[in-house]
Amino acid sequence: MTDEDNRIGPDLGIDQAQPSRMYDYMLGGKDNYDADREAVEKIEQLLPSVRRAARTNRDFMIRAARFVAQAGIRQFLDIGTGIPTEPNLHQTVQQIAPDARVVYVDNDPIVLAHARALLVGTPEGRTGFIPADVRAPETILDAPKLREILDLERPVALSLIALMHFIDDDEHPYDIVDTLMNALAPGSYLVMTHITGEFTPDIADRAVQIYRDSGITFRLRDRVEFTRFFDGLDLVDPGIETPHRWHPDGIVPPRSMDKQMVGYAGVARKPDPGGSADV
Repeated sequence: MTDEDNRIGPDLGIDQAQPSRMYDYMLGGKDNYDADREAVEKIEQLLPSVRRAARTNRDFMIRAARFVAQAGIRQFLDIGTGIPTEPNLHQTVQQIAPDARVVYVDNDPIVLAHARALLVGTPEGRTGFIPADVRAPETILDAPKLREILDLERPVALSLIALMHFIDDDEHPYDIVDTLMNALAPGSYLVMTHITGEFTPDIADRAVQIYRDSGITFRLRDRVEFTRFFDGLDLVDPGIETPHRWHPDGIVPPRSMDKQMVGYAGVARKPDPGGSADV
């Protein structure tokens, strides 16, 4: 089934770089503008592997979504969706479970303009889109569309891919994730990636400044800071890793690639105090 997308206003903010459009450009997409391309190209001068890192991050999302679906999860909440890029999350999980339900959330009007592509899934499943900002998690959890599609009394996979590094410390990033996970049933999963400066300390500050000069909040976090997002959850083996080393397809990449990936990834399950989570 599909849901009607929402209409957008005329201001798409094309004169200022936006994270979703920058990511689209890194992935080779066409839904980006001069400001987005200029920002990415400045970063690419510092880190020539940035496009490979973006693709690796996307590949992790696909592998993690498959993993969670194979674990029995049939409901997915993807915040910071970005511009549709096939395979999208619903296409990935509905290949495994045609009855899977997916709710996408993003606050970029360009993403909203393309939302219809995110709403075409299997006849057995359901997809929906909510225009909202992760900085206000209650508005996401209270959205009628969310409650219409997802049953929060049953496990949900929360996907926060390459999102929380756009949330600064004074915006309470850990409280945001806690609020979202606290609303989900035991047996739910948290799937996250986050950019770090630990592998590239020589360019980290300059990369952050490029984002900030483009009007984008950006906060690198180290391994300890990223791991804190999973407090109270049971990390899935191998725990916190670089995206390309988390359940890789085929040959395990060498550690020498870590510097090119500049990020961490993790998947964790919300424990069931009673030991009988409905998964």
